[in-house]
Amino acid sequence: MQISLLHTIDSNPAIFEQAASDAGLAAGALRHAVRPAFRIAVDQARATASAIPGSVQNDITAALQDLAAGADAVIVTCATLGPVVDGITGIGAPVIRADEALAHAAARAGARIVVLCAVESTLAAYRALFERHARPVNATVDVRLVPLAWDLFKRGETAEYLAAVAQAARDAQEGGADVVAFAHPWMAGAASALPAACRPLDGASASLALAARLTAKLAAP
Repeated sequence: MQISLLHTIDSNPAIFEQAASDAGLAAGALRHAVRPAFRIAVDQARATASAIPGSVQNDITAALQDLAAGADAVIVTCATLGPVVDGITGIGAPVIRADEALAHAAARAGARIVVLCAVESTLAAYRALFERHARPVNATVDVRLVPLAWDLFKRGETAEYLAAVAQAARDAQEGGADVVAFAHPWMAGAASALPAACRPLDGASASLALAARLTAKLAAP
């Protein structure tokens, strides 16, 4: 199985490689492309309430087409690119949004879902996404901001932001959450500070699992 991934944060490839290793995927199964300019361009368009430039959409399409060559699936790890990716067709391989795979997995893991998010401007989008998957199974969704986690992440204060995320997960679990989901892939490392029996869900593991299922389905006679 060969999976290509489109990232917009430099640290995400290592996170997905670890998730792939934990899932037992063969070494070299993942191919990465990191394009932070895509996230910046989409964020700027949203901040000014303007349309995403056609040139940016074309560049994202071209990147997906390149990644799809020889791949069984392409994973887009950045939630900011989600709405753009949804409108792109003809890529040549299944395109998986990591945030959508996570929402799908969370809705099937428990009735009370708490989503931990670090960027205030994305709260509404995550709430809408998770509720769309939770509604058919009568699950509830509570999207919570982890204060300062994004600033700590941007400053490279890894131990501090992971501690903040882990504490938010503990609080959610102690408050009765059936499922805790890490909205951002870079939060995944916080799980190591929590009991294995109540490990939160993360987008890297969820999207790789979905890619494996899709690949097996397509390969079936």
